[in-house]
Amino acid sequence: MPPATAIASASDAPIHAAPAADDALYRRVTWRIVGFLFVCYIFAFLDRINVGFAKMGMQADLGFSEAVFGLGAGIFFVSYFLLEVPSNLALARFGARRWIARIMVTWGLLSVATLLVKTPTQFYVLRFLLGAAEAGFFPGVMLYLTQWYPARRRGRVITLFMVAIPVASILGAPLSGWILRSFNEAGALAAWQWLYLIEGIPAALLGVVAWFYLDDSIEKARWLSAAEKQTLLAQVQQDQSRASAHSMRDAFRSPLVWLLAFINFAFLAGITLAFWMPSMLKTAGVTDPARIGWMLAIPYAVGAVFMLLLGHTSDRTGERRWHTALPGLVCAAGIACMPWVLHDPVLLLCAAVAALGGNVVANALYWNLPTAVLGGAAATVGIAFINAFGQIAGFASPSLFGALFASLGSPALGLYLLAGLIALGSVACAFIAPRLVNR
Repeated sequence: MPPATAIASASDAPIHAAPAADDALYRRVTWRIVGFLFVCYIFAFLDRINVGFAKMGMQADLGFSEAVFGLGAGIFFVSYFLLEVPSNLALARFGARRWIARIMVTWGLLSVATLLVKTPTQFYVLRFLLGAAEAGFFPGVMLYLTQWYPARRRGRVITLFMVAIPVASILGAPLSGWILRSFNEAGALAAWQWLYLIEGIPAALLGVVAWFYLDDSIEKARWLSAAEKQTLLAQVQQDQSRASAHSMRDAFRSPLVWLLAFINFAFLAGITLAFWMPSMLKTAGVTDPARIGWMLAIPYAVGAVFMLLLGHTSDRTGERRWHTALPGLVCAAGIACMPWVLHDPVLLLCAAVAALGGNVVANALYWNLPTAVLGGAAATVGIAFINAFGQIAGFASPSLFGALFASLGSPALGLYLLAGLIALGSVACAFIAPRLVNR
């Protein structure tokens, strides 16, 4: 049996209509678990991308070039990549409650510590440490959800969790703009320092809450009755019955896993836009940071709506590949249009709606693919490896983009290269056999 087939989950199993009682039980689980993790991910993503707003003040105060900023923004993903698989193994060993709490407390404190940066080296070190602290949160949550939900229910659940990405920007972009405007020359700190302080503290506090609130498994959930636990366990165990027989080594031997890793790499390269869109809009003529924040909330609001709509239709139809590929192509088209409208803030915003909105939708729907293919021991390492491989793009893309911007004086070439990469990742979805991922 070839490796790609060997690790496939039981996706050919017939789908039966779920009893209404099961639906009610899963709604309760979703409110309890996904609702809390959703809030946590809002602050995780906000602390990752708020450097894009802080950039406007840091460059003026500290004299950082585009290349310095690009390397600092991207180096976050180096440590994230290096520690993601070990972090998922640690989560499997110590439990989700302890490990997610540890992740959140350390990343919140390190995000706050970024306000102390004075030199490029200090910026690089703190961004590197922030990536190390956050490594494992997202793949850990993906693994955690496979332990609570069968594959046929994961589309809407994963989408609901990942709506935190656009929500973080819908709330965070105006908040960041407001902080930069309102805290300018407030006390001993610069506005960008207040930004890191105000947006970093909630993550650390949520980490403390996670220690007491989360449960490591269905069996340990005190808020479930014995019958409810049995119902949930039976559905998860039946769903993973074939996949759980395979080992971690299968994840690395499978060409399909490497294909999935490339697709994730391509889509995650889109994080570059989050780092540069505030300053690109400023260059286009929008000088008020608060207005930039409200403008950038629009693409993410559109993305959030389509994430929920496509997550629902993907579960309803059982189709996974094109629900992922089409938003990716929309993203690529929006980025390819940007070099032509860099000096028109309205048209640049329209291109950003397609680019940023399409990117968050593609990134969310993408996770229906690996969670359908991987199960058991292969899932522990495989999901972490796929996400870790994608983080290479998080380092390479901003670093290359910043270097090209600094040398050419224009973001045009970087935007074209980014659009091409995301288009390739979208087309690659067609090479996944439908029987492996469609439900």
